[in-house]
Amino acid sequence: QVQLAESGGGSAQAGGSLRLSCTASPYTFTSSCLGWFRQAPGKEREGVAIYAANGVISYANSVMGRFTISRDIAKNTIYLDMNSLNPEDAAMYYCAARRNWPCTLHVPDYDVWGQGTQVTVSS
Repeated sequence: QVQLAESGGGSAQAGGSLRLSCTASPYTFTSSCLGWFRQAPGKEREGVAIYAANGVISYANSVMGRFTISRDIAKNTIYLDMNSLNPEDAAMYYCAARRNWPCTLHVPDYDVWGQGTQVTVSS
């Protein structure tokens, strides 16, 4: 069974918007932490936004004020609304889950990963 499945990637122009979705298996959706990470070519994977089970949300400084993470409990889905995109946002975006607290943006803390969805941004 697929535990995390991302969708919604694609191409956007600089200044544009995209919405990513990540649907989790029911068990995975009960994880303490669900979030979005990204990896650009030649760069390390980095945390983008986290939604903790207690409702606490965290963002990387680079996306603060432009990206919004949200969740739909009825659909076992989290979303990432990305606005004011710039070419530096182009990357493979991954959804990830961590069962234990605390919720961080630290990649090694996460033990369940989706396959990723590609986001490209043209200038």
